[in-house]
Amino acid sequence: MSLHRDIHALLGSRICHDLISPLGAIGNGVELLSMSPQGSSPEIALIAESVENANARIRYFRVAFGAAGSEASLGRAEVADILKDLTKGGRIGIEWDAAGTLNRVDVKLAFLLILCLETAMPWGGQIHVGSDAGRWFIGATAQKLKIDAGLWELMANPGADVEITAAQVQFALVPETARAHGKTVTTDIRETYIKISF
Repeated sequence: MSLHRDIHALLGSRICHDLISPLGAIGNGVELLSMSPQGSSPEIALIAESVENANARIRYFRVAFGAAGSEASLGRAEVADILKDLTKGGRIGIEWDAAGTLNRVDVKLAFLLILCLETAMPWGGQIHVGSDAGRWFIGATAQKLKIDAGLWELMANPGADVEITAAQVQFALVPETARAHGKTVTTDIRETYIKISF
């Protein structure tokens, strides 16, 4: 495995690793404050909710953007826990049906694709993830989708001349991650649903 090819994933792992500890400390501090006479204040509740949301995103990003060895694995329970925290109170629901011990590379690719789907579902919707005999299927349905054709073209044509922002980096990482692990991503985009497989 080339260090140059994987340097962004190592960087992602390092950032997430270093942020988890201070976020945990802040969460512990908020918990102690909540036990005080002023603990039920709206300010404390807002801080607690913000820390919870940040922890959920960091855990998700650690899988999506972090290093993933081909032999590493994740349990379904851990993945379900990450997704439950991530979608709590949000407009998008995620149903995860991939069972058993999961290859971390597959989960990483699925998480990156979910981030891509989020950009197409600003008004909310439902995402379903499943796998069968080593093939993964991700479907998204919504009453209305917002599709940036240029970004989605990167899935089939990584060399396409498309400018991406930091918020869209997952579109560049999907084909790179898939290619690095011998996988092919296919997409089927319709008016109210998107189907992806790899």
